Amino acid sequence: MSRIADALIGQPRQEGDIATVIAQATQCLERFTDAFNQQDLPGMDACLHFPHQMWSGTQLLVWQQPGSHPPDFFALLRATGWTHTRYEAISPVLASADKVHFVVDYTRRSADDAELSRHRNLWVAVQHEGRWGIVLRSY
Repeated sequence: MSRIADALIGQPRQEGDIATVIAQATQCLERFTDAFNQQDLPGMDACLHFPHQMWSGTQLLVWQQPGSHPPDFFALLRATGWTHTRYEAISPVLASADKVHFVVDYTRRSADDAELSRHRNLWVAVQHEGRWGIVLRSY
């Protein structure tokens, strides 16, 4: 069977302890947001796999390599009053041995911890070449 045919009709790998897989994938998301809150773009990139896809509404953004965030990303975010982001819930909704789909509920907050905005997204993390990374975010 070809690689494409196998990807479309092959059975997903199910071996292993799914609770452990979810915990490992969740740690990847937490590292991403820790780096986000430190305004550490290279640290954020280290938590992604490339190409990285983001669906923003109906627009698909594809980043082929690290360093794709706009250089003024955090300046624009700080201009809204943002100082940090906090997870309100991270809910795994589909998991296999090397991939977890999450519904991620997070808030952007000001210095006094006031909620500026709330977001509910779908994020997909995969284990590839021995490392967990986020491959897709849908906003």
